Amino acid sequence: MRIKYIRRHIMIKKEFGEHILSGKKTTTIRLGKVVPKAREVIIHSGGRPIAKAVITGVTYKHVYELTDEDARKDGYDSAEQLIKDLEKLYGRSIDLGEIVTVIEFRIVKRFTDLNEYDIYMGLTPIDIAMLSNRYLKYELSDEDLKIINTILRYKSIRIASLKLFGSLSKRWIIRRTLRLCLDRLVEKGIIWTKSVVSRGRDVNG
Repeated sequence: MRIKYIRRHIMIKKEFGEHILSGKKTTTIRLGKVVPKAREVIIHSGGRPIAKAVITGVTYKHVYELTDEDARKDGYDSAEQLIKDLEKLYGRSIDLGEIVTVIEFRIVKRFTDLNEYDIYMGLTPIDIAMLSNRYLKYELSDEDLKIINTILRYKSIRIASLKLFGSLSKRWIIRRTLRLCLDRLVEKGIIWTKSVVSRGRDVNG
């Protein structure tokens, strides 16, 4: 059986976005054996990121083992409805003996609750790097993209500064890039606030 991997992002159908944000949908069920490569993921719905989540469990089942409770956690009324939607999504009939992956998650940050007065709007540098790598990859300068990829690799501004510049004194360059990326994400409507406010700051801060 071919194994599929989920790395940093989970894509969800647009109609389930509100179910996730309200806590009604706490799983995503995928056909085949799927292995998450990261514990923290960003969930996307309707072409934009809506939340950060922690994966709390992964279960492998045969299709015939899916219960109505499994379906309800995934946003459906019954297992029958869930299977029909999976067939529609994958564009084929599904055998009851096939394997599905039930991925359970817990929302830790709703992107509708961002703090516009915080330096990073309540996001972490890793969050901003993940979003930038996905939505801004082809419009960033080579230098900014290198900074973003280094943050993703080492998960730390301190370590990234040492790897890129050989010094901690140039962390301000990394922070500047993160704030630039954050501003672009807001301008493009990828993430949003109730009111877009000016966030002029000392880039050396």
